[in-house]
Amino acid sequence: MHPTYIDSGKRMSQVVIHGNTAYLAGQIGAPGESVTAQTQAVLASIDDLLERAGSDKSNILSATIWLADMADFAEMNAVWDQWVVEGRMPARATGEAKLATPDYKIEIIIVAALNG
Repeated sequence: MHPTYIDSGKRMSQVVIHGNTAYLAGQIGAPGESVTAQTQAVLASIDDLLERAGSDKSNILSATIWLADMADFAEMNAVWDQWVVEGRMPARATGEAKLATPDYKIEIIIVAALNG
């Protein structure tokens, strides 16, 4: 079985599907926006990519969240908690990292099972 690639470019793909699993590239929001706005944008991108892959947020297996500053943890969680499907919480890790530019405050990487 060969992987399927979605939005594949010179350097990376936004989604790689192998078997019944979708692996999403790290998603970022608009640079310079607040942590709340960037988190909302990231989660909207994740929703879109999961739909295109044949999945949805109720099938997320794991999430890796990188914050530029752990002081933003509560602000990010306020958005995350409203978005995630209750009773279907993925395994999750959150850490602080120097992101691509100082304008980025959050990046989220998702692994999800496909629907059905």
